[in-house]
This record gives sequence, structure tokens and C-alpha cells, in this order.
Amino acid sequence: MVVWEERLRHPSAGLATIEAVRPVIEDWTTRRHGTLTFRLTQVLSGHGCFGRYLCRIGREPTSGCHHCDIGDEDTALHTLQKCPAWTEQRRDLVAVTGFDLSVPAVVRTMVGSPTGWDAVSSFCERVMLAKEEAERERVRTSLSSQWGSQMSTLHR
Repeated sequence: MVVWEERLRHPSAGLATIEAVRPVIEDWTTRRHGTLTFRLTQVLSGHGCFGRYLCRIGREPTSGCHHCDIGDEDTALHTLQKCPAWTEQRRDLVAVTGFDLSVPAVVRTMVGSPTGWDAVSSFCERVMLAKEEAERERVRTSLSSQWGSQMSTLHR
């Protein structure tokens, strides 16, 4: 634990996630509830179907949110705190966590109880699944459009 804590004091990546987990690291490692899932990890790390991340890795031309008209960058925090597309799912989350949906507050909620962990995990599963499906549809539409353009060029 001491070696791990020392390494986390000087991270080279994942700063926001580490800053959220580090204050509760002992509770995190000794808890007897909750498992990390793929989608939960995406939200905690910001590496998933978020415009900022997809733009950074070259899969999206912009970092904007495809699910709302707010004009914000699509990030894990935008998804957790603001995006109106996820109001219903967020309502269920806030009922358990309270109104502070910062990553440190969400992590404290997760570590604090099985109910808290389940609320955060459920939000992440529902929302990220919907975001993944929307991304797949955008890719299909883009490929279909490209295919149609190539076919019309061949028929000229």
C-alpha cells in the first residue's frame, strides 16, 4: 500500500481519476462491494464515447456533444453533470449521491456504500451504452455515405 500510495503522488497520466481515488484509497481497496465495469471505468477515466476523447484519438472531427445543443465539449463531467440528454438517468443518480456530481464526490459515494456504488454504476452503464449505440450509428451512417459516394463515382 505504501509503495502504491507513493506512486500515486507523482502520476504521469490519469490525474483527475487519481485525485478522486487517492483521498479514499484505503476505503477503495478494502471495500467489499462493487466491481469496476468497462463503462464505469470509461466515465471515471474520461476515456470512452466522449467527444473530447474521440477527437483526441482521431475518431471524431470535433469534441462537441452529439446529444445536446449546449455547445459544451463532450466529456465525462459534461455527461455526469450537464447534458440534458441524460436528465432522467441523472435524476436517479442524484437521488442517491446528492447534487455534487464531481468525480471525487462520485468516487466517495461509490466507496461509501453498495447502494452508492450501484447508483453510479447503473448511471454509467445506461448512459454509456446509449452513447456507444449512437457512436456506432454515426459510423454506420458515415460509412454508408462514403460507400454511396464511391458507387456514384464508379457509375459515371
